[in-house]
Amino acid sequence: MAGAGQDKLAQDFVRFAVEAGVLRFGQFRTKAGRDSPYFFNAGLFDDGAKLGRLAQFYAQRILASGIEFDMLFGPAYKGIPLAAAVAIELARLGRNVPFAYNRKEAKDHGEGGTLVGAKVAGRVLIIDDVMSAGTAARESIAIIEAAGATPHAVAIALDRQEMATENGQDVAHSAVQYVRDRLGLKVCAIARLADLLEYLAQHAGDALGAHHAQVLAYRQRYGVDD
Repeated sequence: MAGAGQDKLAQDFVRFAVEAGVLRFGQFRTKAGRDSPYFFNAGLFDDGAKLGRLAQFYAQRILASGIEFDMLFGPAYKGIPLAAAVAIELARLGRNVPFAYNRKEAKDHGEGGTLVGAKVAGRVLIIDDVMSAGTAARESIAIIEAAGATPHAVAIALDRQEMATENGQDVAHSAVQYVRDRLGLKVCAIARLADLLEYLAQHAGDALGAHHAQVLAYRQRYGVDD
């Protein structure tokens, strides 16, 4: 049970991700070239039950955030099933909104182009798994603006709360901070690294709790303050 000051939705999500084998512990090399003691792979939400539960977490966080939006956009490739699943869950909760996604390769027959789904219009909420450097967000922003719509916000599963890299060098801000403060988009995350640390702290004395020291050391080395 989450204690005072804890985010119950985030704690429930971390537990779900660990039990689903999506959030793993060990030694993993990140895109930034860091040796991380944990790894989050949203591609492992790979059956109907897990994807449906993931969509519930996204929808609850999005609705609780108060972010206003007119439609969803899923960037290729992981964002495609995420946006579709979240749209279904939002509709189930009484908030039916259109969604669209992009192809990485333009189609030269049929309807053509790179966009699929509803017309991209109004305030667009981008659905993605994590942010590493903000590159995917910039690409989505360009696509949305080219369609004449407004990129308004991003919803992600996990905020790693760590320094981004630019030209191979660590910088003082995270990818989430970059997207929020420099690109001007609102960002909501189901859970953050701080929530993962709280979860591990609750498991002191067992196999999961044994990873707390390594994850904390990683946070102290590469973490950023919100």
